[in-house]
Amino acid sequence: MLFYVDETHVRAYQALRTTWAEVGNQKQVPSYGHHDHVSIFGAVDVQQGDVVFHRASSANAETFLDFLRRLKEKYTDRFLVLVLDNARIHHAKMVQAFLDGEEGDAFHFIFLPPYSPQLNPIERLWKWLKDEVIANVFHKDQNDIAQS
Repeated sequence: MLFYVDETHVRAYQALRTTWAEVGNQKQVPSYGHHDHVSIFGAVDVQQGDVVFHRASSANAETFLDFLRRLKEKYTDRFLVLVLDNARIHHAKMVQAFLDGEEGDAFHFIFLPPYSPQLNPIERLWKWLKDEVIANVFHKDQNDIAQS
């Protein structure tokens, strides 16, 4: 199976976007002044339409490995080809050790050229998420962010 993989960060203070409002009724988006966030790992199979998400408190090599294990668990006995960017966490020693081990036999990584997000379809999903689902919305905590 071929998956396009990436991670994104959703913040409680997600950027305000332009929006329509009735004249004289400007939309108010409250804020606590603190900056909770959620990191989301995602994989999309553009041929089958499958999408897999994994929520984490941060994006690092350890949480990326958690995501890989989740993919492997969901697609047991399948060989997974992952197309991904060159983020440091994708090249971490911990990740390389995982790929060199028995669990890593289920994966093959294909790295995109540097600075080419336009080649990764999941970037369009992240754009939709940030522009259409969570923009101009107040999130009181990480669970509220994740529920969006």
